[in-house]
Amino acid sequence: MTPTAASLIQSVDWLAIAPPTLTALVALAVLVADLFVPAPRKQLLGWTAIAGLVASIALLVPLRAGDRSTFCLTTDPAVCSYTADHFTLVLQFLVLGGALLTALLSLADTKEKLPAGEYWFLLLSSAAGAALLPASRDLATLVVALEVASLPAFALVGLRRGDRRSSEAALKFFLSSVTATAVTLLGVSFVYAATGTLHLTEIAQRLDGVPGQLETLARAGVALTLVGFAFKTAAVPFHFWVPDTYVGAPLPVAGYLSVVGKAVGFTGLILVTVVAFPSYADVWGPALAVLAALTMTVGNVAALRQVSTRAWSAVRLLAWSSVAQAGYLLVPIAAAAYSSDDQIGATVAYALMYAVVNLGAFAVVVLVARTHPENRVEDYRGLYATRPLTALTMGFFLLNLAGLPPGVIGLFAKVTVFSAAVDAGLGWLAVVMGVNVVIGLYYYLRWTAVLFRAPRAEVDTAHARVPAPVTLVIVLAAVVGVVLSGYPQFALRFAANTLF
Repeated sequence: MTPTAASLIQSVDWLAIAPPTLTALVALAVLVADLFVPAPRKQLLGWTAIAGLVASIALLVPLRAGDRSTFCLTTDPAVCSYTADHFTLVLQFLVLGGALLTALLSLADTKEKLPAGEYWFLLLSSAAGAALLPASRDLATLVVALEVASLPAFALVGLRRGDRRSSEAALKFFLSSVTATAVTLLGVSFVYAATGTLHLTEIAQRLDGVPGQLETLARAGVALTLVGFAFKTAAVPFHFWVPDTYVGAPLPVAGYLSVVGKAVGFTGLILVTVVAFPSYADVWGPALAVLAALTMTVGNVAALRQVSTRAWSAVRLLAWSSVAQAGYLLVPIAAAAYSSDDQIGATVAYALMYAVVNLGAFAVVVLVARTHPENRVEDYRGLYATRPLTALTMGFFLLNLAGLPPGVIGLFAKVTVFSAAVDAGLGWLAVVMGVNVVIGLYYYLRWTAVLFRAPRAEVDTAHARVPAPVTLVIVLAAVVGVVLSGYPQFALRFAANTLF
């Protein structure tokens, strides 16, 4: 073997890549098994998918030291395409945990409404891409992971056969996402032309020495690369697909997009801005600050205008709420451009809180939809009289999203994000956030009040059957939310520590 050929051989750290790899392998296994499992036993596919996700999460435990890398350059072993650091592990836990709760919520739908084999394959494939993305340390892997997470999601949205709303939502989601991806790829090509590399750490070094004639090309590349990730986060003006997509998608898929899809976008934004483009903070810093202000304002105002008696108003309100929450999540990333302190931990801490309570809220929405298919906010009227524990947990989730006690973790997470803006000298953004938090209080409290009003005489859902997995998701989300409210340092410690 010649030295040249030997230098092309790379060792692979199989343990480092195990979580996304196992998820992908289980997806393939479920797809093949679907050909042989008889229709009455299709639920086995769902439990296999759930077991695969649990195993993938368990594989994060031996990686907790956060110091493993693989697929490194033979010429420079410090430059790698895959890194399992603390940032990666926290985000992989978030996306795989979100996929697990989504899978539990989906068991009943795959038994009654959705094709089981296709559904579990698509969900696991998307989760594998979402788990790969935070470990990606070059632009090629980053874009591939983004598309692996996104393409199955398009199909998941449109999987309800014969449903026109579902098909239209999937088409809108697909067309807008493909456009954003094309713009991102153009930006990546500009960055590569200006720097001659795709590895994030090398891009950061070479952007400092870009020749003057390539300066404009590099700045355009930086700006365009952000577009695809801004689309995934549902930042304004890339948010227009959200309400119709959430309404048209199966409810568990809408919950998945609101948490895992959003985590994918924010992870990508953090990697390209803080890791790859720190020297161009004067380009992306002001842009993200303006996006944050616009996103939280548009999301909150639109949520405020939702009519409680309109069909699917509960899902639309959560959709616009997720847009507003995206604005809060953008604040620490924008602040990182203005401060030498590590601000992105505030985004990670906030994302952990948001994932738990938002998936819990969607679980309650799934429960109510079994007796009220149009899922209006007004359909939650008197829920306390018929299902007191469910009403209390839903109220707890909504108060966390609003940032009010007893949702202590929601309050602390908002304070952490607010502090990131103030510490970075973005006082105007902190003021905008404060105004938007007040706006959000109104519609969250309005929905909470509906839960405890006297029920209409004709409504009686006290004895409606609730699938055990849906109940389990509500209980898990409530327990984790209560634990985080009692011990908020579990999540907020990420805001104080360096994750890279």
